[in-house]
Amino acid sequence: MTLAWDRLIPILRSHQRFILTSHIRPDCDAIGSEIGMAGVLAGLGKQVTIVNGHPTPPTLSFLDPRQNIRVLGESIDLEEVTGDCLIVLDTSAWAQLGPMAEALRRFPGRKIVIDHHVGEDDLGTEFFKDTSAEATGHLVTLCAKHAQVPITKSMANALYAAIATDTGWFRFNSTTSETYRVIAELVDQGASPSTIYGDLYERDTIGRVRLRGRILARATDECNGQLVHTYVRKEDFAESGALASDTEDAINLTLAVEGTKVAVIFIEQLKGGFKISFRSRCHVDCNELARQFGGGGHRAAAGAFLDGEFGEVQSRVLQAVRSAIARPAQAPSGPK
Repeated sequence: MTLAWDRLIPILRSHQRFILTSHIRPDCDAIGSEIGMAGVLAGLGKQVTIVNGHPTPPTLSFLDPRQNIRVLGESIDLEEVTGDCLIVLDTSAWAQLGPMAEALRRFPGRKIVIDHHVGEDDLGTEFFKDTSAEATGHLVTLCAKHAQVPITKSMANALYAAIATDTGWFRFNSTTSETYRVIAELVDQGASPSTIYGDLYERDTIGRVRLRGRILARATDECNGQLVHTYVRKEDFAESGALASDTEDAINLTLAVEGTKVAVIFIEQLKGGFKISFRSRCHVDCNELARQFGGGGHRAAAGAFLDGEFGEVQSRVLQAVRSAIARPAQAPSGPK
């Protein structure tokens, strides 16, 4: 699916005041895409405000050293979220917008989504999507090219981080030759892979290390080793001295177990409910699994959120995963 640049670029050029937002629990692709798109719009002479429903995790603060990203209800009020055009990046789901969902509903101007995820809710927006892209950061990089805006060093670093993390540092099947071509362009524009990697993976706190130890200690395998699942309870954060954001990418630790085809992690949220992440290295479609529980994502990686008691949530989800593993693989009908 090719994004309709001939429609998107005129929209960007014809408006002056922009609001950018992304999903709750923002990751590198969300924040990197926002920083990159803000740079594109600034290059076009536009006014830009980035507003998210959740704060930037401390581990990703290096992407926004000037703290330009504002948090709804903390550094900006709902009534102040106004302008000519609101752009949602890296999500197409109401549930993923959190507090920003109400801002989107109230917004008086034009509303658009730029995303690479499969499926979408009726957000009352125009959608500009390419579900074959490995990251929204890739789409923002292309946007700069189509808008004829030079990519600055800060934009390049943010967009490199977005693409690198959403591809598991280029390990996932979503990585293509085009991924490397775009990454090469970002390096040419000043992105520093070694610095970005160090900022992301070589600044662990002792709390983060202890939390990951708990996650690994609870890993359980089923289905002849094809399924590995683990969990985090909310008391684990206080007891280990970790932050909620320290669970980012923790699910990938379980994929290191030889023979793992599907991985699941349950993360109890501090305000209640469970964030569930799915990963697949086989015929199991994570997007279809997540959609059973109101979530979504991609074939190889997806997520959902469920309220309820831990035992009940875990039982429901794992039964669905076991059934998906047991079903025979079908020939793919096309890209997802």
